[in-house]
Amino acid sequence: MSGQHDKTSVAAISIFASGGMAAAKFVVGIAIGSLALISEALHSSIDLVATIITWAVVRVSDKPADDEHHYGHGKLESISALGVTALLYVLAGGILVESYSRLREGTPPPTISAVPFVVLVADIAVNLWRARALHRAARETRSQALAADALHFASDVMGSFAVIIGLVLAALGFWWGDAAAAAAVAVMIALLGLRMAGSTVQTLVDRAPEGAQEKATAAIRSVPGVIDVERLRVRMVGATTFIDTIAKVPRTYPIDRVEEIKRKAQAAVDKAFGDADLTFTPVPVARNNETVRDRIMVIARNSSLAIHHVTVHDLGAKLIVSIDLEVDAEMQLEAAHDVANTLERNIQEEFGEDVEVDVHIEPLEPELPFGVDAAPERVQAIAAALTEYAAGGEIHDIHNVRVRNTDAGEIVNFHCRATPSMSVIRVHEHVDAIERRLRRAFPSVKRVISHAEPPRA
Repeated sequence: MSGQHDKTSVAAISIFASGGMAAAKFVVGIAIGSLALISEALHSSIDLVATIITWAVVRVSDKPADDEHHYGHGKLESISALGVTALLYVLAGGILVESYSRLREGTPPPTISAVPFVVLVADIAVNLWRARALHRAARETRSQALAADALHFASDVMGSFAVIIGLVLAALGFWWGDAAAAAAVAVMIALLGLRMAGSTVQTLVDRAPEGAQEKATAAIRSVPGVIDVERLRVRMVGATTFIDTIAKVPRTYPIDRVEEIKRKAQAAVDKAFGDADLTFTPVPVARNNETVRDRIMVIARNSSLAIHHVTVHDLGAKLIVSIDLEVDAEMQLEAAHDVANTLERNIQEEFGEDVEVDVHIEPLEPELPFGVDAAPERVQAIAAALTEYAAGGEIHDIHNVRVRNTDAGEIVNFHCRATPSMSVIRVHEHVDAIERRLRRAFPSVKRVISHAEPPRA
């Protein structure tokens, strides 16, 4: 809310400054009969109207999005800037018509004194201060309305200098100096309006800011997991940069990993633009380095199937795939067989009809099976057996043995140590042999879960 407070404070101060200087120039202009000074007073009056509009608009433009304004209220600033531009053109046209009339009719020059010069110098000082303050606030808050206001006051300085030159020419005997200065003020107003209209219309038609697309694309591509940016659109609404992108991500990534990519992409564009609103649409694609196993896991995940122990054998002319498929333990065999057949067909569609697929159906373990810790004597007996089976082999230091009784049988967990240089497959073979001996010696053991780790340093 501090940014909105800065905008409204600066705009409110400008209202009082605009009103005071416009009134002073108008009164002095009427008193001495100077069209240039009156024109500059009218210009300041337009600025006063513009500042009041700006003050009102910035109080609304920072409101968050709602049910009717899904992109916020930022474009109210652009609409207000466009309205002020129209007022400037009306004023410039009127001044040019009056200047031409005075030059054609040879209107007498204004009465020259020190008063208009004092007013104009004070006006220049006030406008320089206002332009600087508004420009700084516009840059910090990225407000288009305040930027337009700052441009007004910067142009007022040039207009005041033109009026001073016109009055000096009139004092030197050049009767046309004041009317010519008024025409110069009109031209400056018209050029200002043209510049404002260009930037405002570009915002209203959703033209992307220069370089924004390249910067946003680079920011999103820098996020780990983003393979490429397929499409990206950028538009501004007030101070907020809205970015809509379709990005390619690996199809092997789980949903939570993709969500993490989206969060990191939002952080990346926030860092690049300050205030950004990102719509991120991930498109899962296959990477060149996907293995056969990766592709099979994707097929199963897309069907919400739990599979494990995927083995693939390449016989040259064909692939042999074996899979363990877990289904609800209470599911009827016919239904489970249909699930397995569907999985086989999906794999054949991916790899070709020649692929040979064998699916082993097994019951899915319950999520929270009931169980209690076994008696200490049972744990000690099983721990002693494990130590005996590991003796003399490459697996040693059997520890942290736990035994739990469940409705399906005993479950044994244990930790062991192995040589750090051993491959995973060798460790698995040795541990698997120990597990098989344990189940033969203790038929009630349903499952053995081991955890091998390197020796302690």
